[in-house]
Amino acid sequence: MSEPLRIGDGPLRAVQRILRARGLDPRALPESDPEPDFARRHEARIPPRYRGAAVGHPAVRAWADQVVAAAERPNPGARAAVTTGQSLLLAGPTGVGKTHEAYGAVRALADAGLALRWEATTAADLYAELRPQPGSDPERVLARVSRVPLLLLDDLGAARSSEWVEEITYRLINRRYNLLLPTLITTNLPIRDLRTTLGDRIASRLAEMTDRVVLDGADRRRRSAD
Repeated sequence: MSEPLRIGDGPLRAVQRILRARGLDPRALPESDPEPDFARRHEARIPPRYRGAAVGHPAVRAWADQVVAAAERPNPGARAAVTTGQSLLLAGPTGVGKTHEAYGAVRALADAGLALRWEATTAADLYAELRPQPGSDPERVLARVSRVPLLLLDDLGAARSSEWVEEITYRLINRRYNLLLPTLITTNLPIRDLRTTLGDRIASRLAEMTDRVVLDGADRRRRSAD
């Protein structure tokens, strides 16, 4: 999705003059996009399995509320947009609903009417996209996911560890850490194993930049297949 429009004082006055020339009062224009299906445009980008996802954990709800409260309007009359905020780390074994909660959080932000630019990927898919191949620009891809206002990074730590994987992960996490950009991260790794598996540099930044929620219980996928 495109970057929310940022209008400076000069261009804004020009737009106001045009509106007045057409007999329209700029002050009477709605402050937010009245489009009733605004959230549906975000819903269409969510994988079908998670389109009905809703936040169930109170700590995830609290995180989403914090992001909404921190949203800022880029200019008067514009829709409030996600800019900076705390990240969220959802940890727990396979099948306990981490990805469901993460997409539920994305839906909660969209339902709040925010101007939301976001991307979602698994760590494994991201590494595959970043591996050098003909016609690709890995640095451009990394810059895109590093700067998108909200990133959902699923299954961090699931890929086979290597110096390359650790370096790519560090560059991504460090950029988002420095820019204070909210990141939704899910991992099967126990919290105590983050440093051993991901490395000191990554684990240290995650410790500061994320609120942490640990989910437990039985594997829902296996339970539903029984």
